[in-house]
Amino acid sequence: MEHRKTNLILVIPVYNEQDCIEEVITSWGNFLTGYLKNETFNIIVVNDGSKDSTPTILDNLAKKVSYLIPIHQKNGGHGDAVLNGYAEAVKHNPDWVFQVDSDNQFLPDDFPKLWENRTKSKFILGYRKKRYDEFNRLIITRIVRLLLFMLYRVAVVDSNIPYRLIKGNYLPLLLNDLPGRPFAPNIFLSVMARKDGNDIMSIPVTHKERETGQVSIIKWKLLKVCFRSASELLSFAFTIKKRNISQL
Repeated sequence: MEHRKTNLILVIPVYNEQDCIEEVITSWGNFLTGYLKNETFNIIVVNDGSKDSTPTILDNLAKKVSYLIPIHQKNGGHGDAVLNGYAEAVKHNPDWVFQVDSDNQFLPDDFPKLWENRTKSKFILGYRKKRYDEFNRLIITRIVRLLLFMLYRVAVVDSNIPYRLIKGNYLPLLLNDLPGRPFAPNIFLSVMARKDGNDIMSIPVTHKERETGQVSIIKWKLLKVCFRSASELLSFAFTIKKRNISQL
């Protein structure tokens, strides 16, 4: 099946966000409709095995708005949902792919900051200048930042931020070079793009406090995935020099 050419595709992973997911999708849809004017866009939402009313909300909303493409999968975690969303986005052959989370902690109003710089880089990140997360998550972010510099000699302020704009024909090259299916693929994509010579820019964006739902990784599980991610980063450090990401 061939897909109609789109200028932009949003990828949004979601898990148990029945209280805000419709607001998130419609706010992005309304904003992009006005901002992009005659340019086309789609929003791919990957439902990661939600146990609440999220799947029903998505299916009902898809009947009302033409830009929404819901995908339902068994629970595989945030990273798995992101990767599946990217894979689906690539099939549509878009000019650009933008990824954001579904928890309503980021604003569509900041999107132009990245979009208006798209001619300067194939991979652009936002960064949370003021971040509303638990203290242990903030500490882990600092540890990851240090690890990236030690292992890869790259400085990335917010490597895992779910507010990123990637050139459509560059994304599949990065995905092909991913080391399997890591727990936090966005970190690896950031490292690979930076090592590939991109100025990822790290543009400050607003981060709000979470008002609905709940964090899916908490307490001891957060520590467990931290060790897993560190192990994956260490393993990839020994192979990244052998990889060759094609230049476009």
